Amino acid sequence: MLQRYYPANWAFDWDSGLNAGIAVLVALTLAYLAYQIIFGLATRLARLSETNVDELVVERIRRPVKWSILALGVTLMAGANPDLQAVWEPVAQFVRPALLGWIAYTLVKAFTATVEYRMEASDDPVAMRSRRTRLAVLSRTANFAIVFITVGLMLFSIPSVQSIGTTLLASAGLAALAVGAAAQPALKSLIGGLQIAVTEPFRIGDLVKIGPDAGRVEEIRMSFVTVRTWDERLLIVPTCRFIDESFENWSRANERLSGPVMLHLDPITDIAPIRAEFERYLGAHALFDGRTQSCLVTEAYPESVELRLAMSAPTIGELFELRCDVREHMLKWIRENQEDALIRHRLEVPNGHPKAGEP
Repeated sequence: MLQRYYPANWAFDWDSGLNAGIAVLVALTLAYLAYQIIFGLATRLARLSETNVDELVVERIRRPVKWSILALGVTLMAGANPDLQAVWEPVAQFVRPALLGWIAYTLVKAFTATVEYRMEASDDPVAMRSRRTRLAVLSRTANFAIVFITVGLMLFSIPSVQSIGTTLLASAGLAALAVGAAAQPALKSLIGGLQIAVTEPFRIGDLVKIGPDAGRVEEIRMSFVTVRTWDERLLIVPTCRFIDESFENWSRANERLSGPVMLHLDPITDIAPIRAEFERYLGAHALFDGRTQSCLVTEAYPESVELRLAMSAPTIGELFELRCDVREHMLKWIRENQEDALIRHRLEVPNGHPKAGEP
């Protein structure tokens, strides 16, 4: 690569090297002063804003922009100094795409942080979960694309591996389908992550049920989704599973659900007093939201009847607590007021049986 800028019989000249070094120092000094002036004004303007968003953006882009200004200063100085240009130009071919990629990556991060900051002021939890989900998936996709393209552009500067850079950039499109069966799961997960971000079958914070397990969605990646169960287990579920298989979303629009408490009682049970006590207790409970209240005999078996007590609460967690309280109270009330309603296994001996009177 250096043969582009140096003749074949080139030898190091101390005067040229000293000249290039002085030019670098001058360029860095002037560029740093320009950086201080520019960001001094930007910081003052950001502090005049009513929110912290502007300060957040300025602080996030400070480092990559500083190094970019320094590199720009050296590049401008190299245009007027052949000795510096001969040294700087080979290095600049790596530095320029790296700095551009760094700036783009930081801007995406700053934009994500800004949107998250503004979402904290939202009063609608459903809308906030929806925006967080889209933001998480799309920002990760953008960051991956930026890193991918930056590495490809850096490879372009090496003549011997330009073909590698071309292949790397081309594979970012539909040409990736040609890599064969080994890449199909990864590509499927990538498309699944984008589909989840657009269609939103679930969002970060939603309570979902996958097979026998239920939990809240903590993180949505391009290839997998993390779900935290009630017993603190962390499920790692491939994104394509949510696309290919059915699952339950218990908080798609809101967390208001209805739930039952099942009681299995003796067939001789008097249902009316139990229904009255259930309605009285549920109506006075602090977690009951008044939407669903019913007491129905759903099944009748030879030795028992099935009583379903349905109720509702504002959130899923409160519904679980409400069901536990109702179950405990109703069992206690039945034990104290209708003891015969509790199921017992009986063995009846006919009167007059020869062994009935034996000790």
